[in-house]
Amino acid sequence: MRVVIAGAGSVGRSIARELLAHGHVVLLVDKDANESRVAKVPEAHWLSGDACEISTLQEAGLVDCDVVVAATGDDKANLVVSLLAKTEFGVPRTVGRVNNPKNEWMFDDSWGVDVAVSTPRLMTALVEEAVTVGQLVHIFEFQQGRASMVELTLPTGNPVVGARVGDVDFPADTVLVGIIRDGRPIAPTRDDSLEAGDELLFLTVPNELGELERLLSVRAASPGRG
Repeated sequence: MRVVIAGAGSVGRSIARELLAHGHVVLLVDKDANESRVAKVPEAHWLSGDACEISTLQEAGLVDCDVVVAATGDDKANLVVSLLAKTEFGVPRTVGRVNNPKNEWMFDDSWGVDVAVSTPRLMTALVEEAVTVGQLVHIFEFQQGRASMVELTLPTGNPVVGARVGDVDFPADTVLVGIIRDGRPIAPTRDDSLEAGDELLFLTVPNELGELERLLSVRAASPGRG
């Protein structure tokens, strides 16, 4: 897979290293692609230029690119790069970095963004995941919010503790995709039982989030609830 990354700051370089380690071809585009920066990721291809300019993107060969990652520290630049990649070069997949959560609403297909990644939102989710039990934590959104990955730590005393996965009546359009138990990931089957303290990972849709939380929350374990 050929990936072009706009922005060679710490985020862009980290993404590049991960992709290179997985065998992908990476081109980093940055206005400050100087010697010292290039030396930090020498395995990548580099291009010095402004990724918001069509001429730079033409030189980067976006017509033959599988994915463009707009990873600069400027939300306006990331939107422009994503839009140009989509509308001018027909790049199949674009990923846009959101620096300011207030700008998240703009990072959708109208600006050419297929996947928006908000670092502040992900950090918040990780903090919440570490301290909450019985409450849904939003991990990631797909297709501009039409589907979500959420996590919930199953509280002691909830009615589904001890039940088989196949016997739990999860809401419609909701899939249990993983269980983390004692630090180990488990791919759940219908015959696996749920235990208190399990971290449950779901793919679901927005209108089922309330029902899912009601089913698995601390409140559902209270007398007269559920």
